[in-house]
Amino acid sequence: MTATQGQPVGGDDADGPAGGNETAREPLGGADAAQRRPTGQSEPAGPEATQSQPAGPEAAPGRPAPRGDGARGDRARGDTVASVVRQWQAVRPELDTGPMEIIGRVNRCAALLQQAEDAPLRRAGLSRAEFDLLGALRRTGHELTPGELARETFSSGAAVTKRVKQLTERGLVERRGDARDRRVAHLRLSEAGRALVDGIMPEQLAYESAVLAALDADRQGELAVLLGELLSRLEGHMQALRS
Repeated sequence: MTATQGQPVGGDDADGPAGGNETAREPLGGADAAQRRPTGQSEPAGPEATQSQPAGPEAAPGRPAPRGDGARGDRARGDTVASVVRQWQAVRPELDTGPMEIIGRVNRCAALLQQAEDAPLRRAGLSRAEFDLLGALRRTGHELTPGELARETFSSGAAVTKRVKQLTERGLVERRGDARDRRVAHLRLSEAGRALVDGIMPEQLAYESAVLAALDADRQGELAVLLGELLSRLEGHMQALRS
């Protein structure tokens, strides 16, 4: 979430929330409504919810049992993805909706986090993408070319060029031409840019800690490990998955 972590691939230059899953495009109010229900209370079960969950193996011979059943499904029954899964199970009960329970929730969380107001950044007049660019220059500790910045921030070259221009005009980033190749620029933080990043970073981390406060420290650690394992595998094998 912070500049040290980069952004989800595909989410940097998009106008709307990253995802590609129908749940990521729902308004923020959907999650707020779920959060207002008392802990442990599942959402009301209507006729559709009853129809969407097979009673057992006898209800759908030869079909995979939905992964949302049992204790795990009970814990997550109040979120919006659970509702989407039940609807799919009602109209296409032969489908294994298990992947949607993970990918849909990752996309939904990303969408909600992107919708959340980053108060420290807003007060500094920075967008998340601009802060990630400044953060990349700060944490690497040396000059970067626009191409290197694009890789560090998971951005397109055109997006980096636009942001660098804006941040240079604000006096936060400085450019240095390459002595051997005039087409190459080397970028670094100005003194003002470095002071701005160093001043915002502790406040931004405190803000993000408050966002994650719904999970205790142990659960946050478990989630970080699982997401790290998933991200590592995706980064290593995404090309193979696309081919």
